[in-house]
Amino acid sequence: MSKLNLSRLTTLALGMALALGTAALPARAEEEATPQRLSWSFWGPFGSYDQAQLQRGFKVYREVCSACHSLHRVAFRNLSDPGGPAFTEGQVKALAAEYDVPGEPDDKGEVNPRKGRPADYFPLVFANDNAARAANNGAIPPDMSLLAKARGESPGFPGFIFDIFRQYQEGGPDYIHALITNGYLDEAKGEKPPEGVKVPDGAHYNKIFPAPHFIAMAKPISDGQVEYTDGTPQTVDQYTRDVAAFLMWAAEPKLEERKRTGFKVILFLVVLSGLLYFTKKRVWSAVGAH
Repeated sequence: MSKLNLSRLTTLALGMALALGTAALPARAEEEATPQRLSWSFWGPFGSYDQAQLQRGFKVYREVCSACHSLHRVAFRNLSDPGGPAFTEGQVKALAAEYDVPGEPDDKGEVNPRKGRPADYFPLVFANDNAARAANNGAIPPDMSLLAKARGESPGFPGFIFDIFRQYQEGGPDYIHALITNGYLDEAKGEKPPEGVKVPDGAHYNKIFPAPHFIAMAKPISDGQVEYTDGTPQTVDQYTRDVAAFLMWAAEPKLEERKRTGFKVILFLVVLSGLLYFTKKRVWSAVGAH
């Protein structure tokens, strides 16, 4: 085939692609809503938890979230650990005593409840999955112990590479905040699900929740629902920031210790690299002279 004919065919093919491209390609799906990246006290290599925020977040969890969601991998004593909410031992002991936990089997093998102790873990909200489904319209509320590390969004390539260098690890808290504050439709403003989307009975449309965006949980909190005594604004935005920070601590309670250790390791490696470099120059300088 001559170069002239090949050129004509190529031109014809390009023309057909341009003419039919918009019709041949599938319709572009509605863009997914992504969580806004917020500023957190624990951001970056030297970030740390805000103890006052963790205490407020725990208050929100107890008064709102704990009605459905367990915190079963967190022990009461963890609330007084360094780098956490910094409750006193007396506060932890009093808090644990407010919960009933399974006791040791008696002589007949029956397990009777007893008052909680600091060494106990937060008890399950529901005895089993069937009980959870029966109380929540067929849905099982997830345990919140690791929720802040299990949730999040991926920026894709090359975004995740930049996240590695900026040490972005706040995807879970950002997701939790966005899910509650921006995800639900505001019926007062006339917001409705996209055209053609039918929300199943007992479900709610949430723009942040993964497609098809149907979530069993109704919007759990509203302004003024939880009372703060430190003057912090009692808004949904603040509530969700506080509880998201608390859940981040619950999922990674040793974050501050890990960052301190990491900094020491990096500093050691830098010093070691310098010593090795000058040692090499000194050892091989005599060889180079010959």
